[in-house]
Amino acid sequence: MKTLRLILGDQLNSAHSWFKDTNHNVSYVIMEILQETNYVKHHIQKVLCFFAAMRNFASELQNKGHQVIYLCLDNPDNQQDIQKNIIHLVQKHHFQKFEYLLPDEYRLDKQLKDLCSSIHIPTQVFDTEHFLTERTFLHTFFKEKKTYVMETFYRFLRKKYAILMKNTEPVGDKWNFDVENRAKYKGSPHVPTNIFPTQDLSEIFEMLQTIKVETIGKCNPKSVQWITSRKEALVCLAYFCKYLLPYFGTYQDAMQHKEPFLFHSRLSFALNIKLLHPLEVIEKAIESWQENTQKITLAQIEGFIRQILGWREYMRGVYWAKMPEFAQTNYFEHQRKLPEFYWTGKTKMFCLKDAIDNSLNYAYAHHIQRLMLTGNFALLAGVHPDEVDKWYLGIYIDAIEWVEITNTRGMSQFADGGWVASKPYAASANYIHKMSNYCEQCFYDKNKKYGDKACPFNSLYWHFYQRNESLLNKNPRIGMMYQTLKKMDREERERILKQGDFYLKEIENL
Repeated sequence: MKTLRLILGDQLNSAHSWFKDTNHNVSYVIMEILQETNYVKHHIQKVLCFFAAMRNFASELQNKGHQVIYLCLDNPDNQQDIQKNIIHLVQKHHFQKFEYLLPDEYRLDKQLKDLCSSIHIPTQVFDTEHFLTERTFLHTFFKEKKTYVMETFYRFLRKKYAILMKNTEPVGDKWNFDVENRAKYKGSPHVPTNIFPTQDLSEIFEMLQTIKVETIGKCNPKSVQWITSRKEALVCLAYFCKYLLPYFGTYQDAMQHKEPFLFHSRLSFALNIKLLHPLEVIEKAIESWQENTQKITLAQIEGFIRQILGWREYMRGVYWAKMPEFAQTNYFEHQRKLPEFYWTGKTKMFCLKDAIDNSLNYAYAHHIQRLMLTGNFALLAGVHPDEVDKWYLGIYIDAIEWVEITNTRGMSQFADGGWVASKPYAASANYIHKMSNYCEQCFYDKNKKYGDKACPFNSLYWHFYQRNESLLNKNPRIGMMYQTLKKMDREERERILKQGDFYLKEIENL
């Protein structure tokens, strides 16, 4: 039967069972389409690298003898829409069956289901063979529970896959070394030289310019430093395990000006487009740890594994358990627009400037910069979750909705009211100073809550808790904040809240 198989841009899994054998009756279609470049305004490096990775994957399949239909964005036959392209190809080439892999985004899942109900030929859907749990697993796992707990889920997967386990107990007699993963970086140890591959993507860049695809961020198209092939991904994985993993756990929450990457792997893009499988990444890291236990401690390896086996799988499970309702949540009823400086980096708050500049320059910021700087400020300022979602989904190269919205609307903005996180991740300058070298270079004074040059994070922190008291005062994890507020001198509290009011009115000038 003459069959057309669709491969989406984040389904570049060369180990998939589809590709074990070649079949001249099967054709694979990969498409660059305006539907995907335009549903949100993306970082230019994100679009370039998605297209480059898709083209590399198509060439790899063709070299192995598979039939591939590749639709470049400027192909005159490109209908710029998944449904329209599939219908056109079925009619043009007389395909008798259509098959696709389960999409990771709800909107694409719905679109392809709608297509299958109207295409008038047999259709079949297959698993991507990438994740370690099925879509519905988390919902079933916590079916009788009122809340989801990532740690419970994480321990289950550790046991299931026998990862860092000694029979039924965790290696080292502890499940989680998070308390050892919060050190401030003070310039030592030396951060190894960046070895990420440099891509010349000028051809794709010029195509995007000609078609006038709107993007954000900065880019030298002749020197784009991201992984776009499996071969590159494996090299970077090996490099991370040898040179960065020995320090990753300790400094994974640290933030440092002029060190945008520190000891982070930056493998998330390769993982999320499926150039790498999560288990092979975990196994490679464990192998490196076992070969060098003197240099790589258990705390380093567990901190890294928890990111992939725990948090990544957990967020995907939350996404499919809670969508589409999740995308409408706005627990605090925040309505403010995202400040303009999120798009330009032009702010006197040095920590935000640095994190935003990194995002604009590299399509990247690590998880604490996202959570405790850009996300934290948006939360304190009362920015609408839709605004925050669009920014995060567009600006980061690894942002695909299943992982972006759960982290942003859930953990960062607490817009879900507590499905993902048990408390809001709000913080004042004290936390930022504790984890970075930003405050000593800032226009604002980290020690001042009000008055000239008082750090905006300080007054907005208490302003946030004051205005949301009715929604948060019964939360056991933050009861201490309200006790502190009540014990505060009345005039002191009023000065802080007045300062917060002023900063919210002048938010575009901070």
